[in-house]
Amino acid sequence: MKALELSSSIDQLTIALKPFALKLTKDVDEANDLLQETLLKAYSNRDKFVEGTNLKAWLYTIMRNTFITNYQRLARKNTFIDTTDSLHYINSSEHLTQNLAFSKFSLADINRAIDNLDEAYKQPFVMYFRGFKYHEIADRLHIPIGTVKNRIHIARKTLKKKLKVYASN
Repeated sequence: MKALELSSSIDQLTIALKPFALKLTKDVDEANDLLQETLLKAYSNRDKFVEGTNLKAWLYTIMRNTFITNYQRLARKNTFIDTTDSLHYINSSEHLTQNLAFSKFSLADINRAIDNLDEAYKQPFVMYFRGFKYHEIADRLHIPIGTVKNRIHIARKTLKKKLKVYASN
């Protein structure tokens, strides 16, 4: 395939690549950058494309690999490696330890609110909170699964109303 034919084929496929780029990045500007970088790599590596293979799949692979590489590079860039001998920050005001008293108050309020729920709502809610599935709760309590879902929903709604003071935290 000549360079001109490949360029023409790639240009036709860019419309199909844009939604995939958007799906990966979840941002229009980043998707455009990823698309541009993919096309640049495809043009510069056109000699590696094997004629008779799927051009669209080749471009999707380039885009996916470019996205993964960029993501890993960003993750490495944002990872701080402490090279001090004692392996901790000294006099660093960036990392502060919070006083956990507030969380103890809120946990006490949450537990009190759960304890004050009507038993019909409290039991399914607590079981769900502990990791039981809806059908397991229904089996253990000998009630229909729809009732379980309804009671958990009502318990959540009641707790949300009682604990709205913590909504902004």
